[in-house]
Amino acid sequence: MSQQPAPAPARQPLDEHAAESVRAYAADQRARVDVLASVLEDIAANGYPAAESGVPWETVRDAHLARLADEQPRVA
Repeated sequence: MSQQPAPAPARQPLDEHAAESVRAYAADQRARVDVLASVLEDIAANGYPAAESGVPWETVRDAHLARLADEQPRVA
């Protein structure tokens, strides 16, 4: 077996619009992961929140569905 790393596959360059879209998506995903990481760090430092301090999922669901119903229709 060789100690040489396998050659990297050839890559297709992106046009500037596609590259900017990928960067925007990466930034959005990074922000989401940062939020998740901060929640997990808080749980590690302080423990789980008490169940009584939470909001029932039905309440959150109904509020989200009401927000969706109030939005203007969008074309996909």
